[in-house]
Amino acid sequence: MIAEYNLEKPAVGPRPGRMLLVNRARMEGFIVFDFHDQYPVALRTLARWVKAGNIKYREDIIEGLENAPRAFLGLMQGKNFGKLLIRVAHE
Repeated sequence: MIAEYNLEKPAVGPRPGRMLLVNRARMEGFIVFDFHDQYPVALRTLARWVKAGNIKYREDIIEGLENAPRAFLGLMQGKNFGKLLIRVAHE
């Protein structure tokens, strides 16, 4: 529901937030750290899947710390796709 606070027009499509609230229902998110004990196995498995091309990902990489404020503003406006990273140095 927080994501809808600043919308100029109501979002289209299903919006279960209000129904969850008024019916006192519960929606629980997936938090990766709930499974921290399985991290080593998951890291090896996921790395193998990425290397094999079974998992594809996207990163938006912005060059230079001086561009971080612009990148952050773009992040807040939804201009990035995937993980947003700031590269501060090539190593």
